[in-house]
Amino acid sequence: MASIPFTKGLHALGNRHYAYLQPSGTWGYSNAGLIVDGDQSLLVDTLFDERLTAEMLDTMHAATRVGAGDITQLVNTHANGDHTFGNRLVTNARIIATEAGAHEMEEAPPETLAALMSQTKAMGQLGAYFEAIFGSFDFAGVKLRLPDETFSGEKTIKVGDKTVELIEVGPAHTNGDALVYVPADRVLYTGDILFIEGTPIMWAGPVHNWIAACDRMLAMDVETIVPGHGPVTDKNGVRAMRSYLVYVEEQARKRHAAGMDSWEAAQDIALAGFGAWEDPERLAVTVDTIYRELNADQSPRDIRVLFGRMAKLDLRYTPQRTGHAHH
Repeated sequence: MASIPFTKGLHALGNRHYAYLQPSGTWGYSNAGLIVDGDQSLLVDTLFDERLTAEMLDTMHAATRVGAGDITQLVNTHANGDHTFGNRLVTNARIIATEAGAHEMEEAPPETLAALMSQTKAMGQLGAYFEAIFGSFDFAGVKLRLPDETFSGEKTIKVGDKTVELIEVGPAHTNGDALVYVPADRVLYTGDILFIEGTPIMWAGPVHNWIAACDRMLAMDVETIVPGHGPVTDKNGVRAMRSYLVYVEEQARKRHAAGMDSWEAAQDIALAGFGAWEDPERLAVTVDTIYRELNADQSPRDIRVLFGRMAKLDLRYTPQRTGHAHH
């Protein structure tokens, strides 16, 4: 694979595949993909707000002559807003997602996030953390366009003469994760099943599904991999993330067996070589998800508590971020 620089904007991958990258890949700064063949095109994911999505679509049009209204299909790899909130701007595309992903989109609409961000001043340290990670996005007025078509398992679609395989691998990062694979071109778009140089966050689990998804990617005939966040990669990027998940599961199980609760465990686990990855505080959520599995705990989660834990860990790892968010 030729090295693709991790710079903002559209990067040609060859064979009319493109990656739209948003450094640094931290919270909300996700990647998208574009596959073009003949007069058809498929967009893989939109961005976290409509301003960023419009900028991306303009950039794509300038480079490929494929405008927002020309895109024929849009695949949302999962439900998170940084991959779906710009859907409304892709006016003529048929939107496809997993059934579980589509259901999850309805549970976390942009209005919820807009309301939350209007209350951050009253939330102290947690509010400062929300401002630090989400304050640069504009959720006001975003109306989510939901998928037109859903699938479970696998689905094969065509973009011109290209065969594109949609492969459900969730629940893992979220309830409905999917991969977008073009075997003939050896290109894979992973959504948030892959974070590169950034710490993954496991909202759904079980962790074994995510490790199995890594194994599945490693077994594919693939050369170029576009992750949900971070630089374009190859199988080495998959191996690194698989190692993180295996390590965190092992460490969490040890502490669970020793009687620690999930928050004690998250504070106690040393991240070793993984500590240099961006957003290390996400460990708190992943450990909690592993504990829920070990405890067969199906109770509703308090998302604010989890973000509060991340805010506390964030102060420990990168004190400059939430420490200065009040200004």
